[in-house]
Parts: sequence; C-alpha cells; structure tokens
Amino acid sequence: MSLGGHHLAIYNFGIHTASYMTAVIQGFALREPLNFEAATRAVGFVGRSGYAGEPGPGSWGEQVFPRFLEAGQTGAVSSLSLWHDIESLMAFTYVGVHADALKHARHWNQKQAWPSLVLFWVSAGDLPSWSEAVRRFELLADRGPTPEAFSFKSAFDTRGATCPIDRERVKALAEQNIEGQADLLSVVRTLPV
Repeated sequence: MSLGGHHLAIYNFGIHTASYMTAVIQGFALREPLNFEAATRAVGFVGRSGYAGEPGPGSWGEQVFPRFLEAGQTGAVSSLSLWHDIESLMAFTYVGVHADALKHARHWNQKQAWPSLVLFWVSAGDLPSWSEAVRRFELLADRGPTPEAFSFKSAFDTRGATCPIDRERVKALAEQNIEGQADLLSVVRTLPV
C-alpha cells in the first residue's frame, strides 16, 4: 500500500557505452520493452513516465538529465516511475526480468561515480516531473541520503524517519511477480547480452 497517501518515485540514470541502436547496446534495447511490460504486471506498480515522441505513456514533462551528462555526450538512459511502496519496488527491481537486466548492465553502461538511482515520496495522484526527479538525484549525489532524496540502502518513510525494509514482504511480492512474468522471462533468457 502507499504510505499515508503517498507513492514512491524512482528515477535512475546512466550513460551507455555506445549509441542506443548499436550492436553493443542490443541486449539492453531488446530487454527494455520486456522490462516495461514486467513493471506493468508487478504488484505495487502505479505508473511510469514515457518519453516525448515515442509510443507508450505520456512524458511527465520535458525530459532532462543530471549534470553528469556532459554537453554533447550521447547515450543517456533514464527512467521515472511510481510505486506503492519500497517493498513492491524492490521485489520488481531485484527479481525476474529487471534483475536479468541489472546482471548485464555493466556490458552496456559506463562505470559511474554518481548514484544509479534516487527514491523520493510524492503525494498520491501527483506525477513527478523529470526536472524534479533530476533535482532529487543531484541532491542525493551532493548530500547523501536524506528524507528528500534517498536510496534502498538508506530509506526514509513519508514522515522523514528511517524506514526498515520488510524483507519477507519483498520475497512474497517477488514470488507473485515471477508468476506474472514467466512468459517474459522465457524470452529474456534467449536474448544476447
């Protein structure tokens, strides 16, 4: 459930080692639509921002990137989505289709000196903009975890208190998710890295 009328936002950011449609990034490109579909089937998924000019959900404002993407640099990859709570997000992130992508990410993404993601709470019904997500991302990079911008390792609840993660609930949700994405997993296992 969402906590106190809130949803958990996640923004992640990285830079590919090559352009999106090159052979080097093919494994990522083939998995991306399967990851999006797995998310929509996951327990606790609320929604995600799309990308302007691409099929799928609408964009939550103009897509911008953190300062770590240098002028003229290409290959930025980011996503922005909402979840009911941290346990449902963890169950999706670390088990199943998305976990497979994480396992291979080192083949597609540059090693980074910044956080890979930021978590933050928004009022239920609100959609965080890309610029708000980037602001929170940079805040986490600059100051470390705070109730305004945090990570799985240092989570906060909606009141700003440290938030223990219910690992047993994560496991139970992950088992439910696996059942709902078995067909996707069978495809993912055949894909090149």
